[in-house]
Amino acid sequence: MRYLALLLALHLQPVSPTEPNRQPQFAAANGTVALVFGSGEAIWLARSTDNGATFTAPAKVAELPKMLLGRHRGPRVVMTGGTILVTAIAGDLYSWRSTDGGRSWSKPAVVNDRSQASREGLHAMAADPEGHVALVWLDDRTPGGKRLYGAFSNDSGATWGRNVMLYESPSGTICQCCAPSLVALGHGEFAAMWRNAVDGSRDLYTMRIRDGQPAGAPAKSGSGTWKLDACPMDGGGVAAGNGELYAAWRREHDVYLVEPGKSEVKVGTGMDVGFAVNAKGAYVVWTTPQGIEAHVPGSDAPVRLSRAGAFPALVALPDGGMLAGWEENGAISFHRF
Repeated sequence: MRYLALLLALHLQPVSPTEPNRQPQFAAANGTVALVFGSGEAIWLARSTDNGATFTAPAKVAELPKMLLGRHRGPRVVMTGGTILVTAIAGDLYSWRSTDGGRSWSKPAVVNDRSQASREGLHAMAADPEGHVALVWLDDRTPGGKRLYGAFSNDSGATWGRNVMLYESPSGTICQCCAPSLVALGHGEFAAMWRNAVDGSRDLYTMRIRDGQPAGAPAKSGSGTWKLDACPMDGGGVAAGNGELYAAWRREHDVYLVEPGKSEVKVGTGMDVGFAVNAKGAYVVWTTPQGIEAHVPGSDAPVRLSRAGAFPALVALPDGGMLAGWEENGAISFHRF
């Protein structure tokens, strides 16, 4: 493996002397990159207007007592039009809106319509430029197993429709503690990805969603399967390019990528995948015992981004680049491709 020589020396130092910055997530639109993360029971947001070269000092979005944070749990962020929307879970799924660039925030709105139904704390959010927003989460309202539920907004998160059950496993439950993923396809269409549990296998499935309802049958990602009588606490990522779906995920000890019209390929060994696509192709980042590694379009071997860190995330930048961020020694570290 070669070590990437050019590292971006940018770290977002801990906002609290007693709590680390955790679980970074990104959104990008209109020349701005938004970074959201958790620290203790607080949600923080920082912005970049130079494609991730620098970020503003983090500003507190909200305090959320008993916020679930860690193992892919934590706040999420999207931007649509002039609105920034942030969500997080503390038993219930809460959302906050800002229409002034993050200077002020609305009071929290509860999205789940059954109390504590989202208490597992695992969710995903996506938005398109037209104000359509989707949320999906692992739902506990039905005894006996978890289902994939969703809620949808057509007004940039100002209001939410009723909760919709999007998928129920024939084996009684989807994987109980793996985070789902979402991508916006435009004009109110989305694709969701989640780890299923079917006949003893824990594989990733994707499904398109249109007008707040499933649009077509779920499809398993890749050709292999993972026979496992446990939850690996590790989801994957789904992204879109030219209207087609890409996916990356962990199976056993390895990380796999599927591109449109191609068979799955192993891109490395590790866990906790971050994933995004731009005009150059698919980027995958993941955690290993030796640090953060990445698959970059055109490279035939993994690239090491850091010798430490965990839980990386990716975002395609307004200028056509790609930005990765991850937890590292209480701070959040970045690398721009």
